[in-house]
Amino acid sequence: MMTFKPLAIILKENKLTGPNYIDWKRNLGIVLTAEGYKFVLLEICPNVPNSDSSEEEIEAHKKWVKAYEMTRCYILASMSNVLQHQHQDLPTAYDMMNNFKELFGHQSRAARHEVMRKLMTTTMSEGTPVRDHILKMMAYLNKIQILGVEIDGKTQVDIILQTLPRSFEQFRLNYNMNKREYTLAELLTEL
Repeated sequence: MMTFKPLAIILKENKLTGPNYIDWKRNLGIVLTAEGYKFVLLEICPNVPNSDSSEEEIEAHKKWVKAYEMTRCYILASMSNVLQHQHQDLPTAYDMMNNFKELFGHQSRAARHEVMRKLMTTTMSEGTPVRDHILKMMAYLNKIQILGVEIDGKTQVDIILQTLPRSFEQFRLNYNMNKREYTLAELLTEL
């Protein structure tokens, strides 16, 4: 029996038509992340198992293939019929996403410029809640990633640390001197 996937409604109600590419891509990312399938757009398929493969390797390959099939279905089901017809024969979900980027990515240039400007010019005012500031910066980092800019985790943390006021200078100093490594979530809890 098929289970009801409430997040899939997001894609049904926001099908890719072209002009809505940025929003569609964000919504697709939400659904694929929630379903645990987004990794297939970011990772290479594990090698096809052979007689020497371990059980873990076999399971990793099966998991990737199943997630890939579901990702492809979500992508195809979440676009207009015209786009669906044009893209159904592309060999991989990755190829589909690259083609959408070529077709509609120009719309994201202005949006990318605006988010990058906010990311680079936003600073936290003294006395404002640090949690709110970090969450705002994380939202900018998420938007910029959706728009196709890859910023590694360490650099994301560095960007956020640079936006903090002078009262956080000791924290920055400890971070650098002790060569601490934080994810964004860990940084949020540490501050």
